[in-house]
Amino acid sequence: QVQLVESGGGSVQAGGSLRLSCAASGFTSRNYCMGWFRQAPGKEREAVASKYAGSINTWYAGSVKGRFTMSLDNAKNTLHLQMNDLKPEDTGMYYCAADVTALTCLNRFSDGYTYRGQGTQVTVSS
Repeated sequence: QVQLVESGGGSVQAGGSLRLSCAASGFTSRNYCMGWFRQAPGKEREAVASKYAGSINTWYAGSVKGRFTMSLDNAKNTLHLQMNDLKPEDTGMYYCAADVTALTCLNRFSDGYTYRGQGTQVTVSS
């Protein structure tokens, strides 16, 4: 059984930093897609960062490029999202998501995903 458990959310002032973590268990697919998306009240889901097996680069949304960095600790099966220079518009519930097909990443989670964590709230005040 696949489980994704996020941690690391919180409240910070604009310009601050947070590091989100997603501990994955039971996920052994070689054809993986893993990443993060966020959702704010009244807004659509927005993919933030993702990477699929076989890709060289990590994809980032334009709104976070240069400020967010996603990394995968294979030894600990943990996905991280380092978020720097946070802005009020970064506020939202952040979810770690995974799938067994690269297509999910290529579609930026817009067509859904197979696995998702419970989410962690990020609140950035101005």
